[in-house]
Amino acid sequence: MEQIRITFLGTSNAIPTKKRNHTSILLNYKNESILVDCGEGTQRQFKIAEISPSKLTRILITHWHGDHVLGLPGLFQTLAMSDYKKTLKIYGPKGTRKFIEILKNLINIKISLEINEIQTGILVDEREFSIQALPMTHDTPTLAYSFILKDKRRLNKEKIKKLKIPNSPLLSQLQQGKDITFNNKKISSKNVSYLEKGKKISFILDTSLNNSTIKLADKSDLLVCESSFSRKDEKQAGEYKHLTAEQAALIAKKAKVKSLILTHISQRYEHTPKIIEDEAKKIFKNVLIAKDFDVIKI
Repeated sequence: MEQIRITFLGTSNAIPTKKRNHTSILLNYKNESILVDCGEGTQRQFKIAEISPSKLTRILITHWHGDHVLGLPGLFQTLAMSDYKKTLKIYGPKGTRKFIEILKNLINIKISLEINEIQTGILVDEREFSIQALPMTHDTPTLAYSFILKDKRRLNKEKIKKLKIPNSPLLSQLQQGKDITFNNKKISSKNVSYLEKGKKISFILDTSLNNSTIKLADKSDLLVCESSFSRKDEKQAGEYKHLTAEQAALIAKKAKVKSLILTHISQRYEHTPKIIEDEAKKIFKNVLIAKDFDVIKI
């Protein structure tokens, strides 16, 4: 199975620090290059990471707070100057069309955009993958997203060779789960193939704890989750509708995810991020704190 590559271009929350830029996360799979949020300075992060933004195919916007979207105007202009030929597909919550129109009035957007306002459900359904969104609980319309790589049927090459089935449309039929007849013999697809389990990557950024977080993250191979506050600041987290490290870990545990990466780290923990990590690990063991330019392959 082809790998999914996650690059953390920015991992801070509202205020960037010397080490952490505003939030943006890049997911690459085959020809898809999907950006989750686009905080201020994202295009510079692309440069530092030596990744071409011209390969972008989609942008998933969780919500329209500045630290998640103020990189868009510069990114649009950079793409235009780079002779970006594709139509960039943008997905976001209610208000996305209005905010893009505001940007168009501020700058001359010279690239083709396709705007999709999403409320809930499957927003992309391609042959190999889908993207799902669920609404979160924040002080503005907010979404969380899952990238789901579908199960894929693979042929057992040794069995195919033993049966001397030629490289022909017959193999395609078997891979689609269809039985065939070859040399006057019926061959069952399930006897010469196996199902390769897909992958699920979930992104939960600004939100307070709610049941939809667990529903979205359910059985994810990787959950990328905001962790803006420690336990001692739980009251403040509730006031600002954000998650603590413990709450992020609780989501991971209840959703039965395989691994958890914490991001959206507050400047208050710039020099003591282990506080966040330790609190999460008391509830869910397989946890890491993201740093700018970390790369995860799944």
